[in-house]
Amino acid sequence: MVSEKIAQLINEQIAHEQYAAQYYLSMSAWFSGKDLDGIANYFRVQSKEELMHADKMFDYLNDVSGEIIIGEIPKPPHIFKDAIEIFEKALEHEKTVTKSIFNIVKNANDEGDFATTSFLQWFINEQVEEEASASQLVTKIKMVNDNPSALYLFDQELAQRVFTADEEA
Repeated sequence: MVSEKIAQLINEQIAHEQYAAQYYLSMSAWFSGKDLDGIANYFRVQSKEELMHADKMFDYLNDVSGEIIIGEIPKPPHIFKDAIEIFEKALEHEKTVTKSIFNIVKNANDEGDFATTSFLQWFINEQVEEEASASQLVTKIKMVNDNPSALYLFDQELAQRVFTADEEA
């Protein structure tokens, strides 16, 4: 049901999602090392979400009889300058993921692959939320970074985030 080209793009996206999970886990580790466990929690949850996204794409590709080829996942960076850099890199990464998903949608539209276009609508909506959230967090970390009391409250806020699997996609 799905073309080789679309299958290849989805396989690449699966690898991107798995890389994102490792990237966010690396960011989580950095914050854990600084005893900012709430912010570390935020990035752990973000990592789990990226794995869920990869799983959804894997399942979809399987459902449409596409060949699943697990790609290589590069080692993410683990050395960061500061918290602001990490949040900025997270936002930058989300923008990259958005472009990649848009590319799959464009190609699916060009091929008249309405099933893939429909499937990816959930991811488009998710990326709008992800970019907005990441942008807000960049703003917040810049506001609180040099204020230990505010940073403590920000850490406590992000400690509240929990992973919930989304069954809608």
